[in-house]
Amino acid sequence: MDRSSQPWLYEDPHQVPHNRVGLVLGTSPTTVRGRPNPYFVGHIQAAARLYQVGGVDYLLASGDNSSPYYDEPSAMREALMALGVPKERIYRDYAGFRTLDSVIRAREVFGEQGFTIISQQFYNQRAIFIARHRGLEAIGFKAPDAPDSFNSNTRFREPLARVQMLLDLLMNKQPKYPGVPIRIGIAPIQ
Repeated sequence: MDRSSQPWLYEDPHQVPHNRVGLVLGTSPTTVRGRPNPYFVGHIQAAARLYQVGGVDYLLASGDNSSPYYDEPSAMREALMALGVPKERIYRDYAGFRTLDSVIRAREVFGEQGFTIISQQFYNQRAIFIARHRGLEAIGFKAPDAPDSFNSNTRFREPLARVQMLLDLLMNKQPKYPGVPIRIGIAPIQ
């Protein structure tokens, strides 16, 4: 997976080939202790930077909104707006519960065949693998990693997530919610 995704991973925002849409993968804005989540901060900073240098025209904030008290896409939109991204350039996908859902819904719901995935490298590797396996022209822009001192289960659960991803691809797993089509740049911002 690491090797097969390498040709489509970018670190310098000025080197990223232009795509109309950047898919920002969701994560919790805060840790369980209520502190800012460095993974979330990294996603937002990278997405805003890529938008500001013209690497993408729109951002699709895709994450979990499974309860009235938890809304990753709206938290991402607010954070992106705080960094200068106009509200009308940010769409939200409320059913990006997993990486597979976010990637497949970018095509099936939002109509994008090619897009730039914005997340940390290990997430990007998995997301690009899913996208390429499903015939999508996805590339990845690397968000800053969390500091080594950040105690997170994220890195420890990644090998299990990769095994689950392979099983999902073998079984042709579909997103939990297929959704009504929303065309980025055409449909009004929700």
